[in-house]
This record gives sequence, C-alpha cells and structure tokens, in this order.
Amino acid sequence: MKEFWIYTALRLLLFAASFGIVIGIWFFFTDSVPIFWSIVIALVLSGIGSYFVLNPQREALARRVETRAERMSAKLEEIKAKEDVDDDPSPSSPSST
Repeated sequence: MKEFWIYTALRLLLFAASFGIVIGIWFFFTDSVPIFWSIVIALVLSGIGSYFVLNPQREALARRVETRAERMSAKLEEIKAKEDVDDDPSPSSPSST
C-alpha cells in the first residue's frame, strides 16, 4: 500500500509543478491566464512526464499488485482444493446403486 501512496503523491506533485510552470510562462507573456487551459496543459505535461520520470515507482507498484494477486490466487486455489476434498465421498461409505 505504501507504493500506491508514494506514486500518487509524486503524480500530484508533478501536476502541481507542471501547473505552476504553465501559469508562470503564460503570465510572463500575457496579463491574464485562462485557468481551464492551464489545467489541461498541465495535465497533459504531467501525464507525459510521469511516464518517463515515475517509471521506477510505477514498476514497484505493479510488482506489489502482482505479488498480492498471486497470493490471493494461491489462497483461492487452496480453498477450492480443500472444498474438493471435503465434497468427495469417502471410499469406506457404501454407495447405493
């Protein structure tokens, strides 16, 4: 779970930095800054930047999710196997035919 929060915090930080840079550059050239377009541009820039910059954190998160999924899958198989053993009739019980 730690990997998720680290990755999320870094994504938010990257967005905030991109937003600040876009607003700063836009304000440098004009007197008014359209907030909507600044947000859109910052989202695109932070999305592209996170693909390259946050790759190690994203891979750590993916490994954590994969490990957890494998554990849950193994546990589910174990439960199914136990149910199959419990459902099998015992060979000592007489069967009516």
